[in-house]
Amino acid sequence: MAGVVISKASGVNDSVFGKSQEPLKLYVEQQIEAFEQNSIRSLVYYEDETNNYSEKYSYETSLGDFEAVGEGGAYPRSSFQEGFSKVIEPDEWKNSFEVTKQMAEDSKIGKMQQRASQFTLSYNRGREKFATGILNYGSSPTMAFGTNNKIFDITAADKKPLFATDHPSVTGGYGTQSNYFGNAFSYDALSLVEEAMQNFRDDDGNLLNMMPDTIIIPNKARIKKLVFDAVGADGIPNTGNNSFSYQYDRWNIIISPYLNNANGITSGTDSWYVMDSTFNQNYSGLVWLERVALEVNSYIDQNTDNNVWKGRARFGAAPNNWRAIAKVDPGLGTILT
Repeated sequence: MAGVVISKASGVNDSVFGKSQEPLKLYVEQQIEAFEQNSIRSLVYYEDETNNYSEKYSYETSLGDFEAVGEGGAYPRSSFQEGFSKVIEPDEWKNSFEVTKQMAEDSKIGKMQQRASQFTLSYNRGREKFATGILNYGSSPTMAFGTNNKIFDITAADKKPLFATDHPSVTGGYGTQSNYFGNAFSYDALSLVEEAMQNFRDDDGNLLNMMPDTIIIPNKARIKKLVFDAVGADGIPNTGNNSFSYQYDRWNIIISPYLNNANGITSGTDSWYVMDSTFNQNYSGLVWLERVALEVNSYIDQNTDNNVWKGRARFGAAPNNWRAIAKVDPGLGTILT
């Protein structure tokens, strides 16, 4: 959704700034649209819109199974129960830039576009860093974000960190579950994580028919090679007979430069993620909530005579249903064998 609504300054058509309004407006719009096409946010999150102060996301527990009742038997009466819920409140986000009167007088269109470019980059980069920050810090209940270190609650609906080894059942009908594993990436590790996710249960212990289909990794050559070796060939990598690979051509690969990786980290120890994109969309796993699309207004500052462009948006994001995604952080979490 995102988008941008731009309002030009009134009364500048005949001024020195008049000729810069349309080109800058078009430039801002094009830059935002181009970024949206490759945004990890739009690929990893369930995107929703709201006209309210906040939105509550929840689900109902499963219905009991059909039972054999014999001829003429009464219908069993099954019931639902509300599951864990998550309330998301969109925050207000702002920034601005200036085009000086001297720039406009001297027709410095390139400099004007550079400032507009930095403005849109700031907006898009902030959204991407916020989206990936929830993944980066998802094993903690909170995230400090931005230069002012604003604290965000990034727990899932069950009040546990998004990635945890002890997600509880709201009904008590099943024990705790883990979506936080500790295996370094390999063909075998991917197979084990996929199996673990396929064994995720609902709150009553019923299998959920999970179908993981997405691998999310940082933009590092060392792990990109491992991942594409594992899923990009029809034979099992590093085997003498190169036997059939059942992982071949089954995965979507999402790569982001904003995912954390410490300097000096060695091959095979990067964090990676596995997601069921269908479950994520159907059950609001990771939620991105848009309240107000980016609004850009232009005006003349009477103290400086400069043309000020200011942008404002309202959006928020948080995990809801942890089952949509698993994190694999070598050395941490549950080691799968």
